[in-house]
Amino acid sequence: MHRLGIETGADLKAQSLAFLTQHFGKSGLYFYGIARGVDNRQVRPDRVRKSVGAEDTFSEDINDLDLATSELRPLAEKVWGYCVARAFSGKTVTVKIKYSDFTQATRSRTTALPFVNGNEIFEVATGLLATVYPFKRSVRLLGVTLSSLTQDRHRDNDQDQSQLDFGM
Repeated sequence: MHRLGIETGADLKAQSLAFLTQHFGKSGLYFYGIARGVDNRQVRPDRVRKSVGAEDTFSEDINDLDLATSELRPLAEKVWGYCVARAFSGKTVTVKIKYSDFTQATRSRTTALPFVNGNEIFEVATGLLATVYPFKRSVRLLGVTLSSLTQDRHRDNDQDQSQLDFGM
């Protein structure tokens, strides 16, 4: 596309269907539609979730590590609440830091076993955030994501289920 002078969505939209099919074959029709907001691909609402996350943009940028750390707790709790409601957990925590100039950094950590509560996620997120302090610029947004998801049968539930099985 660069060779043809197409570098932005507006450049793509400016091209005719004939031009795009001449240069891209069957894909030309797809590019033509996408540039105009037309996407006829089937929606797949039952696809397997790969991650769950939460983020918050601040009304005032943050420069203080303690304040930024305190902002991680509700994010970790929101992520964990979603996991509990759907009976899964995960092994990788990622913290997203977006700075006032819109540049961003991410830090991740993967554990051997899935997390069992939101406090564990918060503790790992806190450690990850500390690795980018002092901040290169003030922080505009923080995010916490849990990935490497697994179906979670909480340890307590497993124990309860075993007791029920033995009792019958």
